[in-house]
Amino acid sequence: MISLALLQPAVALIGWTLVMLGWMFATRLPAMRRAGIRMGTLVGSRASDADRSLPAEAQWKAHNYNHLLEQPVLFYALCLILTLADGASSIALILAWAYVALRVAHSLVQATSNRVKPRFILFAVSSSCLALMTLVAAFAVTRAG
Repeated sequence: MISLALLQPAVALIGWTLVMLGWMFATRLPAMRRAGIRMGTLVGSRASDADRSLPAEAQWKAHNYNHLLEQPVLFYALCLILTLADGASSIALILAWAYVALRVAHSLVQATSNRVKPRFILFAVSSSCLALMTLVAAFAVTRAG
């Protein structure tokens, strides 16, 4: 029987990504106004343009939002693979929730103090959870096939 439990941490991380999107808008748009940037006049701007024009603190949220659209794609795929392969074991579920908690912590560090060492540690540990989830998925897919 397929367990849908692994979809819960996936939905939680999607929800957190949307929270970061809201936080980004709430800080970046006022910063753009203060900097005299009018979106109606912008043509083909890049993220690096905003990095030069806006305060770093306003950009930290945007950088983190982008990060939440990078590596977590692998997490979402793993959650689906494990669900379809009936591999939603307690180990997989613990790793998935740990990954979500670590990514939320990473977001909070990056969006507030942006200290590199704690960010790196959180990223490395969350990446380890992802690697272990990949091993669990490999066994589940092998077992299911």
